[in-house]
Amino acid sequence: MIRTTIIAVALVFSAGTAFADEQIVGNWKTEAGDTAAITSCGGEYCVTLKNGKYAGRQIGKMHGTGGTYTGEITDPAADKTYAGSGSVKGNALKMQGCVLKVFCKSQTWTRL
Repeated sequence: MIRTTIIAVALVFSAGTAFADEQIVGNWKTEAGDTAAITSCGGEYCVTLKNGKYAGRQIGKMHGTGGTYTGEITDPAADKTYAGSGSVKGNALKMQGCVLKVFCKSQTWTRL
């Protein structure tokens, strides 16, 4: 009986890690010094500014897995939305926004 319980508990914990959040989920410091929270929302990942001039504003939605994500990102100062992408490597998130996939700007955010 005890052995069965131990095996069941081990299976529950291993299944929990298999469904852990994606690498992009968390709080990130932007190049401007603001905090952006990336959370799971409806099968995508919502990017919301937590402080600064545009606090509370959602500035993007991304989808993807394994450290590579695509979607849309908004420049809150210009109020323009661009095709976006993000890639996570360690504690760095490289965010890129492009117009017509030709004119692109990128920033590297740091995990908090």
